[in-house]
Amino acid sequence: MRHRKDHRKLSRTHSHRRALLRNLVTSLIQHERIETTLAKAKEARRVGERMITFAKRGDLSARRHVARYVHGEDNVKKLFDTVAPWYEARNGGYTRILKLGRRLGDAGEMALLELVKSPEVREKLRREAEAAAKERKGGKTAPSRGKGGAKAAEPVETQPEGGTGEAGEKKARPEREERPKPERRRGLFPGIGGSKSPTRARQRGKSGE
Repeated sequence: MRHRKDHRKLSRTHSHRRALLRNLVTSLIQHERIETTLAKAKEARRVGERMITFAKRGDLSARRHVARYVHGEDNVKKLFDTVAPWYEARNGGYTRILKLGRRLGDAGEMALLELVKSPEVREKLRREAEAAAKERKGGKTAPSRGKGGAKAAEPVETQPEGGTGEAGEKKARPEREERPKPERRRGLFPGIGGSKSPTRARQRGKSGE
């Protein structure tokens, strides 16, 4: 019987277990989705939803309580200013757990713990992301495409001082002297005319040709 056993010890001491849950909850607030084992996800969900409930209160006492548990002022500010307004009309059930199967090695059951977002919130976040992307693109001048852009991108060649066009290039460049080409040898071996092999010549000499 599980009397007075309302949580999982996770094979850790009290201090180690508390530090583990603090890190998991902080990562959940920061990244809005974490991957861990199923047992850890169930324990982190309990603490994470409590932090969101405190953030929905929004008073100074709740902020101090959350700041003692969650790492980083940026994460505390995000929890109160960004995450808490998502759940104004929701009483509990701020997170969901999705099973991912067994892990290779020790066959531990993995799960995905993430914050639940309504369709309205997801659409709002998508529009904000698109607007931010457009602002980034607007700040950078994109290179023009097509024939006109390719011509504009090409560097302008400077003409030599000796003249303009082909005549100036001829005057600027010195003329090259033509070297005589070496004579090609006929046959594979010197001293034997044509392409006849020495074996064939010996055979002819023996036969008396």
